Amino acid sequence: MERPQHYRFHQGQKTLPFTDAEYEARLAKLRRQMAEMGIDACVLTSMHNIAYYSGFLYCAFGRPYAQVVTARETVTMSAGIDAAQPWRRGYGDNITYTDWQRNNYWRAVLSITGAGKVIGYEGDHLSIQQMGLLSEFLTPSDTVDIAPSTMRLRMHKSDAEIALIRAGAATADVGGYAIKDAIKAGVREIDVAMAGRDAMELEIARRYPDAEYRDTWVWFQSGINTDGAHNPVTGRVLERGDILSLNTFPMISGYYTALERTLFVEEVDAASLKIWEANVAAHEYGMSLLKPGVSCAQLTQKINDFFAERDLLQYRTFGYGHSFGVLSHYYGREAGLELREDIDTVLEPGMVISMEPMLTIPDGQPGAGGYREHDILVISEDGNENITGYPYGPEFNVVG
Repeated sequence: MERPQHYRFHQGQKTLPFTDAEYEARLAKLRRQMAEMGIDACVLTSMHNIAYYSGFLYCAFGRPYAQVVTARETVTMSAGIDAAQPWRRGYGDNITYTDWQRNNYWRAVLSITGAGKVIGYEGDHLSIQQMGLLSEFLTPSDTVDIAPSTMRLRMHKSDAEIALIRAGAATADVGGYAIKDAIKAGVREIDVAMAGRDAMELEIARRYPDAEYRDTWVWFQSGINTDGAHNPVTGRVLERGDILSLNTFPMISGYYTALERTLFVEEVDAASLKIWEANVAAHEYGMSLLKPGVSCAQLTQKINDFFAERDLLQYRTFGYGHSFGVLSHYYGREAGLELREDIDTVLEPGMVISMEPMLTIPDGQPGAGGYREHDILVISEDGNENITGYPYGPEFNVVG
């Protein structure tokens, strides 16, 4: 038997998160950028860019994946273990590479790019080892880091993207209400988290019956576990008076949304209430600042001043918000649209960003714990639209 280095295996019907016209519009913008930068072919390798430009969200498991975009072609490169699924879930052509010979992946890429071309690559994703193989197999005349440009393109959302993000925010709310209903003294963090996750997955299946269902998750933290925003779920048992962090993360076709809220079990003490109310006030103030023409750094400084006036700035540990789209904690980000001191990006209509101030009071001090609220806002022509519906603050979130 003669075993091929790569081949095409296409079967079934294509089912994509967006219309063909949406993907063509994204690719057209990328190709204009390529032409301006003198790039003959882009070899996209990250989960977020391949999902953005094709709809296919790969599962690497140690194998490389790619989407090759030229002036006329768009082809995803996938491993044989996936069979025809990448073609069914991706816009454009697909080539399967085999494991029979080392580096068949790069031979498949070469079959589309050709040798001696100017190649665009993702400098924030391609490893040193893979970059060496790119040079060896493609023998490019030049290489250009396309990652910053693609990030800027992804930061501006289309109407179709905003509609999906809006559905994601509503799904996050569903998870939030399920979590609230599950909270009571004596239950474990994991039990509450599962209630929220199950509710969201059912909601996604209801809204999108033809989607792929994966990666939706909950971080539900209590007591000392609330001190970090990304602390994983544990088996800790909830107690009366515990501070809680509710974090729901529905994933719809690679699109990430979130809801995050501070809660307390049954009662909140005076010291905690004071910190909580201050963080809620910062949250509301921050949301009022999200409008076109303001830079991320300027906005960050205003909230810093707000906390400093209340002698609370020393308890802030990270930025005040970030972009939404094809990204998540597990893959990808749009680092150019984060509310931090070192980001000078100016907000523009069509961007989608969170407001999520957090204060962490060290264990042993009055009001100890992590306080965080989180809403998703769409930047409009003259302000913003808040698409998060679950209420924040003490009036609604002392529960159990």
